[in-house]
Amino acid sequence: MAGELDPNASLFGEPEEEKSPEELLNEYAFGKNPNRAVAMEELFGKRLMADTLADDKLPVEGKMSFIFKATAHGVLDMIMECLQPEYREEVATSLDSFIGLNLVNHRFKVDLVNAVMEELQKVQQDPGESDENFEERLTAMEEGWWEIPQPILNGRNPNDAIREEMGKYGLNQ
Repeated sequence: MAGELDPNASLFGEPEEEKSPEELLNEYAFGKNPNRAVAMEELFGKRLMADTLADDKLPVEGKMSFIFKATAHGVLDMIMECLQPEYREEVATSLDSFIGLNLVNHRFKVDLVNAVMEELQKVQQDPGESDENFEERLTAMEEGWWEIPQPILNGRNPNDAIREEMGKYGLNQ
C-alpha cells in the first residue's frame, strides 16, 4: 500500500500530492521490476536453472556463473529487441558507458557521480552572475571534471579509467 495514492485521501484531510511525470515514469520503469523478474523467471528462469543444475559435468560455481550470464544475456537481448532499430546503438553505448562507470566505482571503491556532484556543490554563484551563466559554468565544470586526473582514482582521469574498464570487456566502440 505504501507509495500508492489513496483516492479517498481528500475526504479526510489534505489531498495527496500528485506525482510529477518524471516520478510516474520512474515508478513505471523501476517499480514494476520485481513483477518483471517473476514473469521472466516463469518465462525462462525455472527451465534454465533446472537444466543447468541437472548437468553433473559442471561444478557448482560454474553452474551459478552460467545461470547468471545466461539470464543477463537474455534480459539484454529482450531490451534490445524491444527497441526501435534506430535507438539500439544509442542505448547500447549508454549501457556500456554505465557499466564502465560502475566498474570504475567498484574497482576504486568510489562513486564518481556523487564525487562530481560534491565538487559542483562547492561552486558559488558569482555576484551579479545570471542564473543562466551560472548553470552554463557548472555544466562546463562538470564536463571538464571527467577529463581531470582525480585523487580518488589514484591520479587517473575518470573518462580514461572508464574507457580502460570498458576495454577489458570489449565494450569500447
